[in-house]
Order: sequence, then structure tokens, then C-alpha cells
Amino acid sequence: MADAILAPSRRGFLTAALLAGGGLAVEFSLPLGRAQAATVGTSAVGAFVSIAPNGAVTIVNKNPEIGQGIKTAFAMMIAEELDCDWAQVTAVQQADANPAIYGPQGTGASQSTPNNWLPLRRAGAAARDMLVRAAAARWGVDPSSVTTAKGRLSHAASGRSLGYGEVASAAAALTPPDLKTVKLKTPAQFSIIGKPTKGVDTPRVVKGEPMYGIDTRLPGMLYAVYEVAPANGGKLVSADLADAKAAPGVKHVVQLKGVGPIDALVDGVAILATNWWLANQARSKLKLEWDLSAQKGHSWDAYVAKAKTLLAEKPQLDLIRSGDVEGKLASAAKRVAAVYEIPFLAHATLEPQNCTALYKDGALEVWAPSQIPAGGKAQISKFLEIPEDKITFHVTKIGGGFGRRLRNDYTVQAAAIAKAVPGVPVKLLWSREDDIRRDFYRPSGWHGFEAGIDANGKMIAFKDHFVTFGKDGKSAMFANMHADHFPYGIMPDAAVVQSTLEIGVPIGALRAPVSNGLCYAFQGFLDEVAIAAGTDLPRLLLDVFAEDKLVGEPDQPEKAQTAFSTKRARAVIAKAAAMSNFTSKPIAPGRAMGFGFYFCHNGHFAEVVDASVKDGQVSVHKVWVAGDVGRQIVNPMGAEAQVRGSVLDGLSQALEGQKITFVDGQIEQSNFHDFRLGRNDRNPAVEVAFVASDSHPTGLGEPALPPVIPALANAIAAATGKRVRTMPIDLSALA
Repeated sequence: MADAILAPSRRGFLTAALLAGGGLAVEFSLPLGRAQAATVGTSAVGAFVSIAPNGAVTIVNKNPEIGQGIKTAFAMMIAEELDCDWAQVTAVQQADANPAIYGPQGTGASQSTPNNWLPLRRAGAAARDMLVRAAAARWGVDPSSVTTAKGRLSHAASGRSLGYGEVASAAAALTPPDLKTVKLKTPAQFSIIGKPTKGVDTPRVVKGEPMYGIDTRLPGMLYAVYEVAPANGGKLVSADLADAKAAPGVKHVVQLKGVGPIDALVDGVAILATNWWLANQARSKLKLEWDLSAQKGHSWDAYVAKAKTLLAEKPQLDLIRSGDVEGKLASAAKRVAAVYEIPFLAHATLEPQNCTALYKDGALEVWAPSQIPAGGKAQISKFLEIPEDKITFHVTKIGGGFGRRLRNDYTVQAAAIAKAVPGVPVKLLWSREDDIRRDFYRPSGWHGFEAGIDANGKMIAFKDHFVTFGKDGKSAMFANMHADHFPYGIMPDAAVVQSTLEIGVPIGALRAPVSNGLCYAFQGFLDEVAIAAGTDLPRLLLDVFAEDKLVGEPDQPEKAQTAFSTKRARAVIAKAAAMSNFTSKPIAPGRAMGFGFYFCHNGHFAEVVDASVKDGQVSVHKVWVAGDVGRQIVNPMGAEAQVRGSVLDGLSQALEGQKITFVDGQIEQSNFHDFRLGRNDRNPAVEVAFVASDSHPTGLGEPALPPVIPALANAIAAATGKRVRTMPIDLSALA
């Protein structure tokens, strides 16, 4: 389970300064507890808010904006407790990578909102406190008699009022309060949080203004491509660069030696030209010899064959075990068994990987769309031997990440190329083929399920033989299963056993890491169990979750929000079923509903898909989503957009033939013709409802994705009588 929001273990600090020309600039820093600090890799979180003499408010967004809406949501949190009018927030600026000032600046694991919910609000409240005290001093009254609203300070007894800008300079001279002591608003007092708010960058995005990494332009800039081995781990044996150097527009051809892990710098040749097209065309003139022996035998078909062998053999490891699983299976009135397979997936971000870099006089300046910019900065420093204090890392808006940009290989490559041509701005841009074939893929996996049902139709035993990637029985990162994954802690007699095979292709996090594969397999199989038990999946789950439990509950009560709650699960299951008028019976010939539920990234989500199968084609008509991410939705407009995007992303994975295959480590897919994305004309209506619970708000970038895939597969099974056990959906191969 992910760490919960922690109360500060030490005093939070806030400093104030006078802006040039007058006004208040507030910097705040809040140390976190050790568990959270370990998760994000540093021990402080910070941000800035400034108020100009005219009352205009500028807020600095500390985390990368990747489409999840935090640039707007963070500003809303600060502005709410500052008690200004939202219209006064005239600018929300993106911070550069600087952990010393801002603390953790990563975007991933749906942690931005939960990790910053209290710190950012406290900072806004602290700034408000300073303004109140400044106004009180001017009027000679007690601060407790001064109220705030919409960016103005009022003293009811004397009828006096001031705008924030009028006392901002005076407030800057005051001693900031302890962040732990500032008074926060109650939800009933919110005037910004909880109100649908358009994204602060939306007008610029609609106009097509340059904001993304790919838009970066510098005077005298050259465009670069970087040719690497066609298989992971390939070594450059020899290189004839003469023809590429002579190609039109080419200014430099640079051979680079790999250093560090594969997400740092691998062997390759950079071509720099006056425009990207010319640089990319010159690739065909390179004469390179590669040693690809390390990937020999690492092929998709070989993995499938080995996985089938492992499923038939004794498992290598007991991952989860409770009760007498084997005994309960042996005595069951019915036994259900099935094997599920999930594929490798690429991220396929719409904005390909890119980075612009300038190395001059021993210092490096970088512009990059990175989910973890501090990580990129650290890698560049470590592997290219440039001191971190000599690196300036500008964070651009990100055109899709989904976990791909948690890796900073493209930033290290750009920095290495720039270092090879000092004084020349270099823009490295990957082609779509580069992006598909050099990914860190969502790992595949296989599940050999078995469940036992008693004479009363109750599931009494559950077992999964999980075949994944790793070594010595231990799974690789992102190819794992959490030890508190269902059914652990819920069913008395349950087991997950595991076997591993070694992997040769790079793997990494993809939106809702781990969960996006596990949910499809588990919820698909449980739908089969429900049918065998004479019920449907919602009722089966409600029965299994009938007793109130917190699975994976941490020791501290304040962390309970990170636990899987059967009570919260029941609420969203019931809500989704009611919203859709769910039925497990076909609603028309070839048309039916399917159900899916999952808990991940602190979110409980239940989803229903209405789909039909006709003439060999699947059509999704509507999706209903019920989710619980705590007591407060910061920005309903952004939240619903995140849920809808998650649903469409999941449907795209299932319906569009998304699958990565390879032979001897060389990826067979190359572009959107053979790794297709969803299309607008196939997108269904998505109805979203949030179920409030007594918990801090948690993230929304990921937990709504996993349930839609099994819900779709279960709908197809109900409509056709044929079960989908392998993704992506191939109707010709249905069981």
C-alpha cells in the first residue's frame, strides 16, 4: 500500500519577502515524515505564492503538469486558503527542478494530491494570516476581528476594508506563522475547492501556443536524432559515419559510449542537423555493426512457451497463503479453473520523448517534459560528471507520460549530445518508431486460477499461480503482486503462488502500474466464478466484502485511508450497479453489460460497460463509473476528465490490438498502424459519480483505468457466451 498523508514531524517553515516594487512573496517549506520522504526521495515540500500591490496573485506550481490537472488543482488549494477570488490568480507558473526549494517534484502513482493536500492549503492559510495581521496593525485592532473574503480584508466594527495588495508589502515584513498552527477552512467554507474550474493552461492549449517540450526553440539550435541498437543491451562494435556526415544539412555526427543503466545512456550515434527531417534522413546513411548476443532467445513466443511450462510445474514461491486452500478446493462442490494472459504494452505518449539542452562553460541548461525532473538532473550529474549545481532543469508541460517519463533516458541522451558540442543548443527528438521500440514496457504475465464453491454457491477457496518476470522466484519491479492484494486478508483460505522467468526487454510503470494487468485477470476470473456459483460479479463481491475490514491497514490510524476498505468497496459497487441498472442477462441479442471493480492507488472504483458484438466487431455503448477517492474532489471538472480519460485509455488497450511482441529482443511494432490508439468515433459516453468517504482526497490519474478492461471482457462474455482470457481482445480466438 502507498504511504498516507503524514502530519509534519517537525515545524514547518515559511518565509516572506518584499517583491520588487512592493508586494508579498511567500515561500513555504514543510518537512515530511520519514516514510513519505522515502517514497518521494527527499524530505521537504515547498511552493511559492506572491501578491502584487494591485492584488494580482501568482502561484508557482511545483510538480510537473502531465495532463492530470494538478497545475490547476494545486493553485486552487493555495488560493482557497489564501481566501482570494479565483479571478485574482492571474498566473500559475511552472517551477524549475529544484528540490532544495520545492521538495519532491515528481508526478506519478497518483500521489500529487494526497501528498500536497495539507501542505499547500497550510501555506495559503499562512499567507492569509500574515495579511490579516498586517491589516490589523494598520487599523490598530485585534487580528481576530479581521475577516477575509475574495481577496479583501474587512473590519466589521469600523466598516473598513482593504485589498490584499494594499497590505502585501507590510505583510512581507512580518514573522510567518508555524504552518502546523494555521487555521484551515472547513469544506462548508470552500468557495474555490470543489467548484468545476477550467484548466489554467486550457486557453493556451486550445490556441496551440508553445508549451510542451517539443515546442522548445532556442537561437542557433540544431536538431538531433540518436541511433541505438535495435535490441536492448546491444553494443556498438564498429561505426562508419562518413556518409552520414556528408548528408544534406548535417553539422555533426557524434558517437557516444554507453554509461550507467539502460535508462541513463546506451551506446549510440547522434546526428545533428539544421532541421529534424534532415537529421532523421541521414540515419539511413549510418553503417553500424551491433553485438546483439545478449538478447538471443528473448522472444515473445519463447516466453509464452516457458510460461505454459511453469504453470504446469510446481510453483517456485508461496507469495500469499492463508488457511487450508488445497483442502477447501478438494472438498468444494464446484471447482473453477482458467488461465489468463496479459501482454506487454508500450506507453505510446502522443508527444514523443524529447529534450533540449545547452552545455556551455561547464554548465548545462535543460528543457524537458519529465515526470521526475530531479531524477533526470541527478542522472545527468552522475553519468555525465556535471555537478548538479551547474545544471538548470526547466520543466515543460508534458504531452502524455503514463509512467514512461518516470525514466529520464532521453534527458541524459540530450545532455550527452550537448556536452559533445559545447555552446550549441541541441534538441533531441525521438521518432514514433524510436518511441515504440525503446520503451520500458508494461510487463506481461500469466495467471493459473482455481476457485472452490460450496453447495450453497459461496466461494470458499481461491488460488492463483502467477507466472511473471524476475529471478530466483522473486519478481522484477512492476512485474510483481502486492502481498496484500485480494484475496489476502479477505478470504480465510487463499493463496497466490509464483514462478518467474528471466526477462530481456526493458520493463517499467504504465498507468496504474501492476494493477492495470492484475485487475483484468482477477476480475475476469471472478466473473467466471460468479456464474458458476449462480450469481453475478457485483453480488459475489458484495458477499466476499460483507464484513467491514481494512486490508493492509498501517499501524497509524491516520494512514487508514491507504488501506483497502470493504465498506468503501461495497459503496462503489452498489453505486455503479444502481447507476447502470446492472443486469448479468443479455439486454439485446449480442449485447450485454459487464462489471469490474478494483482498488489501487488509494482509489476504490467500480465500473459497468454496456457493449455489443456484431459482425466480428465490438462496440461499447456506455460506461458507468463510481469512484471513492476521499471526502473532497478538488476540481470536479478535472476529476471527471481524469476518469473519462482513464476509461478511454483502458478501452484502447483492450480493443485496438495493443500488444508488444519481439524476436531476440527486437520489437516488432513500430508506429500507430501496428500499435493502435483509440479513436474518437469509437468512444462511448462515460457517466461518472463520486462516492464521498471520510478520508483525505487521493489521486485520480490511475485508479479509474483498471476496472474498465475486465468490465468490457465480462460484457463480451455475457453477450456471446465466449470468455476473453487474453488481451488485447481477439474475437476469433475466444474460448
